[in-house]
Formats: sequence, C-alpha cells, structure tokens
Amino acid sequence: MKRHTMVLLVMASLMVIFAAQGAYAAGTIKIGVAGAFSGDLASYGLPTVNAAKLVADDYNAKGGINGQKIELVIEDDQCKPELATNAAAKLVSAKVVAVIGHICSGATKAALGIYKDSNLVTISSSTTNPPLTQSGEYPNFFRTIASDDAQARLATSFLISKLKVKKIAVLHDKGDYGKGFAELVKQDAEANGVQVALFEGVNPGAPDYSAVVNKIGNAKVDAVVWGGYHPEASKLVQQMKDKGMNIPFISDDGVKDNTFIEVAGKHAEGVYATGPTDTSTNALAIKAIADHKKAFGSEPGAFFLNAYAAAQALFNAIAKAGSTDYNKIVAALKSNYVDTPLGHISFDQKGDIIGFGFSVYQAQNGKFVELK
Repeated sequence: MKRHTMVLLVMASLMVIFAAQGAYAAGTIKIGVAGAFSGDLASYGLPTVNAAKLVADDYNAKGGINGQKIELVIEDDQCKPELATNAAAKLVSAKVVAVIGHICSGATKAALGIYKDSNLVTISSSTTNPPLTQSGEYPNFFRTIASDDAQARLATSFLISKLKVKKIAVLHDKGDYGKGFAELVKQDAEANGVQVALFEGVNPGAPDYSAVVNKIGNAKVDAVVWGGYHPEASKLVQQMKDKGMNIPFISDDGVKDNTFIEVAGKHAEGVYATGPTDTSTNALAIKAIADHKKAFGSEPGAFFLNAYAAAQALFNAIAKAGSTDYNKIVAALKSNYVDTPLGHISFDQKGDIIGFGFSVYQAQNGKFVELK
C-alpha cells in the first residue's frame, strides 16, 4: 500500500512539473519584428530590431507583460514586397500576437493583408504612405511616425517660404513610398503656384542617372525634390554637382540618415531632408540611446526612437488590455497615452500617431542638423 501511494505521489509530482513547463511555454508572448535587416536598406531596419530587443529586455527583467515573458520572432524582408509576404506568412505560422514593422511602405502594404486576415496588430516605426491608414483598409495598422502628406506639406512649405522657389523638378523611385511622397509634393506645389517643370520616375539601383540629370538642367529649375531612399539620392546629388548644378535638393525621411552622408560624401553637404522631429533631449530618449550604445556599442541609427516608442506602445497596450486579444489591443492603443522617447503619444482612430511630427534637416559638416 505504501509503495502504491509513493508511485502515485511521484506521478502527481511529474504531472505538476510538466504542467508548469507547458504553462510557461504557452505563456510567452510572441511578438514579430519584420523589416530590412540585410541589403542596401538595412540601416533603416536594424535599429528597429535593436529597439525591440531593448524594450523587451526591460519588460522581461520586470516580469514581462502580466507575468508572461516576451519572445521576439525576427524576419528579414530587405524592404522587398515579395520577401515581405514570405516574412508575414512565417510570423503568422510562428503564432505571434502582433508585429513591429515593416520598415518600407511597399513591403508593409504587401504584408498587411496577411496580418489583417490573421487579426494581428501591426505597428511600424517608419512606414509613411498615407493610404495605409487613411483608406480604412487596414484597421490593424498603426505607426509611430507621421504620414507622407504631413511630410510633403512641410517640404513644400519649406521650398516656398524659406527657399523662395518658383520652379521645381520632382523625381521618385516609382515605389509606394517614393512616388507617393513625390505626388503629394507636386500636388501641394502646384496648388501654391509653384511650377513643376519635370515630374519623372527613375529605376532604383541603376548605375547612372545622367539622362534625368540632363533633363533637370534643361528644365532650368530652382530646386529638385526626390521621393525615395538614400542609394539613388546619393547618385543623383553627385551627378548633379559634377555637372555644376548647385541648386537645392530636398528629400524625405528615406534620405535623412547618416548612411546617405557616408555614401554621398562631400556631395551631401547642403542637402535638405524631412524627418522625425528631434527628441534627443527627451529624458527617455537620452536613456534609450545610452542603453543602445551600452548594449550594441554604436549609435542607434534611423528610426530607432520611433521603433522604441512602437514597442513601448504595443507592450503597454497588451498590458492595459490584460490580453493578447486583437480587438482589446486595438482598443487599448487608441484609448491610452504612453510616455516614450518621442513624447506622450497615442493613436487616432485611423492608427496615426498623436503627439509627434516632422522637421526639416540639412546636411552640415557630415551630419544632419534640424532647422528651427
């Protein structure tokens, strides 16, 4: 009888142990992180991974979210739509409860339908294409950066009020982000009496843009606007200056990155770009940047603070919701403010950030300086 009782006790103990292990595994909250983590645009994506890791580590050190540890699942899309759909499918299969990403508008758009069908909240630190929130097609999408319509209005206003231009050329890379920004600038410029003498798309990755640079010269414009990313912008700026074109060049937050200055070298000097407002004096921003330097041994890079805020907002929403239920997370994101390196932020009913915007920067002596 005693032996039988002992066997039952051992079996009961083992069942408790296995149950506890199973509960812990089931209790981890899986968060997807998607973006360009390799390739030409990795300088935009890697800061997001690092930010997510830092915020997750901070939460986990304090016990996680509602007692559950955060587990990050990372997928690289190289900012390519065809890879973004693969990354999204993998994250869905991994049973993540939400996604931080993607980085580029085209890749984000390609993945959002998959996340929508799977009831996954998606929050991006850098995707700015206006229709992604304003069309109402993706109620699962949020972003910690202002959209391109705000960015385009700022760029156009700067061109008119500060640079006093009358005639411009507007170029873009034919992508959702670059072309979208360019079309909005064209629209705003023409509405304010500025002539758009040249509006043209170029092929990203081309080794030479001399044909379009010649068109710029023939159009005799006062300034050039570029919608797109830094690899093409650096070539355009260099080839323009090689031909003696010293007219203002203004772009978007796809160029407002130190990688552009490194690639363009001396030709970067004087280039303007819109980008997220500088909040580096914010106490939370100072801490986040210091933590990045300590953990990774380098400056954080583009969109790091936006990504840090995205992770904080998402984790806070899950905590406030007391659940990983999609509808409850969405409601929490729209009804709660959270203190972040960007400031005290929340989201409107469309998913756009409340409490943060854009500024104009200029490349001066090897770095982008915010213009007040």
